[in-house]
Amino acid sequence: MSGRAVTCAALLTALTAAALTGCSGGGGPDVGHGTASPSRALWKPRPGLAWQWQLDGRVDGSADVPVYDIDGFENSAADVARLHRAGRKVICYINVGAWENFRPDRRAFPRAVLGEPNGWAGERWLDIRRLRVLRPIMERRFDMCRDKGFDAVEPDLVEGYGNDTGFPLTARDQLRYNRMIAAVAHERGLSVGLKNDLPQIPELVRDFDFAVNEECAQYDECDALSPFIAAGKAVFHVEYAEPRSAFCAESRRLGLSSMRKEPELGVWRSPC
Repeated sequence: MSGRAVTCAALLTALTAAALTGCSGGGGPDVGHGTASPSRALWKPRPGLAWQWQLDGRVDGSADVPVYDIDGFENSAADVARLHRAGRKVICYINVGAWENFRPDRRAFPRAVLGEPNGWAGERWLDIRRLRVLRPIMERRFDMCRDKGFDAVEPDLVEGYGNDTGFPLTARDQLRYNRMIAAVAHERGLSVGLKNDLPQIPELVRDFDFAVNEECAQYDECDALSPFIAAGKAVFHVEYAEPRSAFCAESRRLGLSSMRKEPELGVWRSPC
């Protein structure tokens, strides 16, 4: 599930290591190549779009906003179609950085790629260096998003390199994996958002179509998202602990699509 799992200090340490080793971000021979092709125009969300983020259960379509971000497994094609009929664009939440023991494809992951628990019940970090193993699994997940009619994907936990995963992941490993994830989405006609991973935004802003951020105001990091806004790409942002009075004025100045949510990411929302 979603959640801020990285510390700035750990990320800066990882980035320093990446600079010393050469952070080119090239795909390399282990990336693999998908065979799917887009069948529709790619959705390009612009800054300022209001949104709803509900990962707890089947979607409730009562929020009058143009964008919904919902769980890809827990919602059906009929749910997505219902939102489309109401004029919404719909983002498919998929965890790409951790194994979840409650997902129907949990047995597709070899034990060798499962690392340390990540702090969420039933989840363990993935060894994102194993691109040949993980890419087919993520392709099938993104196929599901496409086949259900989603417009985009929100790949979660794409900053394992800054955490205690059980694997010696580097910033370079993360760039390769994140670019692979973006390519898998684009091959299926799905736009894709960069979730958190603020230190790598300069390297990844061209590869991703929008950003999703948690708690940049609480940690005084929202300026780091400016490259997305400058590129005409939406930044969908939430705060959990900060009152709206503490971040909405800054969010409007920066062009973020901001709201306050409960950490469980249910129906309740309090937008700027």
